[in-house]
Amino acid sequence: MSQQQAQQKNKKAKTAITPTREDDFPEWYQQVIKAADMAENAPVRGCMIIKPYGYAIWELIQKIFDGMIKDHGVENAYFPLLIPLSYISKEAEHVDGFAKECAVVTHHRLEEAEGGGLKPAGKLAEPLIIRPTSETIIGESFAKWINSYRDLPMKLNQWCNVMRWEMRPRLFLRTSEFLWQEGHNAFATAEEAEEDARKMVEAYRKFNEDYLAIPLIVGEKTAEERFPGAVATYTIEAIMQDGKALQAATSHNLGQTFSKSADISFQDQDGQNKYAWTTSWGSTTRLIGALVMVHADDDGLVLPPKIAPQQVVILPISRGEENAELIAFCQKIEADLRKKGIRVKLDNSDAKTPDKMWKTIKQGVPVRVEIGQREMDEGKLTFVPRDLGRDGKQLVDADQFVDDIESILDRIQQSIFDRAKTRMLGHIKTTESLAELRQIFEAGEAVQVLIPTDLTKEPEYEAIQNDFSVTSRCMPFAENGEKVLVGKAY
Repeated sequence: MSQQQAQQKNKKAKTAITPTREDDFPEWYQQVIKAADMAENAPVRGCMIIKPYGYAIWELIQKIFDGMIKDHGVENAYFPLLIPLSYISKEAEHVDGFAKECAVVTHHRLEEAEGGGLKPAGKLAEPLIIRPTSETIIGESFAKWINSYRDLPMKLNQWCNVMRWEMRPRLFLRTSEFLWQEGHNAFATAEEAEEDARKMVEAYRKFNEDYLAIPLIVGEKTAEERFPGAVATYTIEAIMQDGKALQAATSHNLGQTFSKSADISFQDQDGQNKYAWTTSWGSTTRLIGALVMVHADDDGLVLPPKIAPQQVVILPISRGEENAELIAFCQKIEADLRKKGIRVKLDNSDAKTPDKMWKTIKQGVPVRVEIGQREMDEGKLTFVPRDLGRDGKQLVDADQFVDDIESILDRIQQSIFDRAKTRMLGHIKTTESLAELRQIFEAGEAVQVLIPTDLTKEPEYEAIQNDFSVTSRCMPFAENGEKVLVGKAY
């Protein structure tokens, strides 16, 4: 082994996350989540416990995106967890799409069983479905609330949990129970519904790119990949570091499919009774999984500042007993940053300094500040940006750091996005032939491939999908629907 190879091996062994992305990407993903203390598996198979740090990220996602959709005139509401089976059965295509994932409640109490323990009792007259999505029950309410064109448009959203019985669970990416928001809008015309569906997918694009720093392919799903019952499904597709795609959010133009099954009708200005045109749109805690797979490295999580629970962590570094003067100096910096609206934490715990440093790295804190006696005496501090690590370490005046913090965080946000976009583009290939498409996947390349849309009608395309477990991700808007992105996906 050469000296260079030995150095590379030693460097690789020092990463905080084992295995690395290159060694075992799926296991690396799980270990990043564990190291960041974000979530863990629940006692119920397929479910997860979201720990405070992971939930803090979800709270920021909620807060920011909730503000964005309210700017579009959307109001929040809440609908029941349990849906009568008869409601879902009204829309055959819809229920067929979710039938294998539905969890069903058949009894309403427990009673003592022979030999001890408990057993279900009190069988329900009608089974209840734990919501996999809420089109049917919201449609039932819309049918009562919408009577005239004056009641339209109606735009509602709910933040809630849903249940889809997942066979191959993975924290955040695919769990049987997950958190999400689901928007449901109703309109008087087909044109308004189409405009809304596209407007909402654009809202998802803006949120994901501007706040999560995740670059996207935005487009329309093929007919085979549409949401059950939809006229059109629009999607944002992100590409992970291993080359697989992830559907980050969708917006559906449902036409009159659900309004007819739920009888959502209204009297128009001309006195005629018409069915409403509806849309639905949703994103989930899967976004946190995307954050990990797009940005994290072999030392842990890397969070864009706009979505980081703590944008700055301050570590006072003293030897021996606690230095009250040093703590006071750190507290002033903390207070000054808070006045500027920065999410900042002073870690004055008794944990060892190296452990506290590694915690900030593993949790992806954008900026770590280190202040020792010498820095305090000089009115300075050392800060380390997570995206650059020790290569970006700087010693600066404390007041100057406070003055510059917004620009520091803005640079990190842009840097993380640019790095992710470079990776994304590196995972995209283009071909005009199915023969070459087959060769690409036979070679095992971790890529997504753009092909002419017409090729998806060929028998060979279906054979390629089956042989390599690839799917049509979307027809990108940027390609005017003339091409389809094809590849493996989560």
